[in-house]
Amino acid sequence: MSKRTDSNSYTMIFAVIMVLIVGSLLAFMSSSLKPAIKENERIEKQQNILYAMGVNENDESSANFVSASIAGEEFAKYITKQIVIEGDKITESDDAYLIDVKKQQANAKEGKTRKLPLFVGEKDGKTFYVAPIRGKGLWDAIWGYVSMDENMVVQGAYFDHKGETPGLGANIKQRYFMDDFIGEHLMTASGEFKGITVAKGNNDPKNEEKTDYEVDAIAGATITGDGVSAMIKKDLALYVPYFKSLKESNKIKL
Repeated sequence: MSKRTDSNSYTMIFAVIMVLIVGSLLAFMSSSLKPAIKENERIEKQQNILYAMGVNENDESSANFVSASIAGEEFAKYITKQIVIEGDKITESDDAYLIDVKKQQANAKEGKTRKLPLFVGEKDGKTFYVAPIRGKGLWDAIWGYVSMDENMVVQGAYFDHKGETPGLGANIKQRYFMDDFIGEHLMTASGEFKGITVAKGNNDPKNEEKTDYEVDAIAGATITGDGVSAMIKKDLALYVPYFKSLKESNKIKL
């Protein structure tokens, strides 16, 4: 007598077995691929940091990272110190670039002390201070790395996103937008932190004025631009005490 395969019980048993099989396969793949995923994340963070301080393979118009195969070597070459700022405590850590900025932001919302990673690099006789930032765009998360000198003048920037609109908000990672930030001042001469606003009504389309605390907005991407402005002002303001103490220590040395 042949088994009936059109009964409800057979269908349910078959479905349960398939779910178990597929679930097991997915769990196995996730577990086996986890080291490779973590390694790719590590390399990408190193590439982002290097890009912000001008270590990249840019051509005349497009933004290009250093190759993944040499990212670790270049990171060790150019990044001389990794700092973790935690309240009044400043420590050095070789793994500061692995700090999860999203998690640290959540900690701050819960009233916990937030860890702020800062990367000190040397290139062409200049010292660069690279800080990670993270915020919200139109559809999802946006983030970036901003490179500064000791006066919090921007030396370079890299921005990225999870799901902004192609051709509009997604253009925050285009070179023409990121390059506009180079030379922009984050603080006034008197030491007041102003940040940088991605301004729709900016009267400096060629971005020649570097002390107006503004860059030109991307047409049709107002909300994403507002998100970039907000994350710069919110996250980089947290580093002001460090830069002020840095200037004081430099004065003492002189």
